[in-house]
Amino acid sequence: MALYRNVIDLIGNTPTVDISPLSPNPAVRIYAKLEGQNPGGSVKDRAAKFMVEAAERDGILKPGSVVLESSSGNTGIALAMICKVRGYHLKVVLPENVSIERRQALEVWGTEIIASPASEGSNGAMRRAQAMAAEHPEWWFPFQYGNDANPRAHYEGTGPEI
Repeated sequence: MALYRNVIDLIGNTPTVDISPLSPNPAVRIYAKLEGQNPGGSVKDRAAKFMVEAAERDGILKPGSVVLESSSGNTGIALAMICKVRGYHLKVVLPENVSIERRQALEVWGTEIIASPASEGSNGAMRRAQAMAAEHPEWWFPFQYGNDANPRAHYEGTGPEI
């Protein structure tokens, strides 16, 4: 049995499966990258890991740093795992109508959840996180929607695996 130091070591290198039998055209080869096999259950684990590692390399994140992000679930869960392992305090702004399962997944990793109005959706959560980041410039706000490290995770990680 393989033993890993922590959940971060399990992110990436997900299996690729031949699902060609699902195609109505037998000449077509179809492969599926099983990103749900990441420890957080989604492709967002890769991006979160890449964004955190980039901030660490740039000297932005140090032990005990506060990380703030808006999320409707998957990115928040990925950041929660990574921040807990790396010793950062994570605050996630979530729309208040996010499922209890997603909230629990965040809470188990010690995440501080900040609710935003359900009526404002993910955009409202993002605006609230942006306002909080402006009030607390000492916090790191990865801003997944505008962070170049987010898509680079796939260019440098997922792509070569495929």
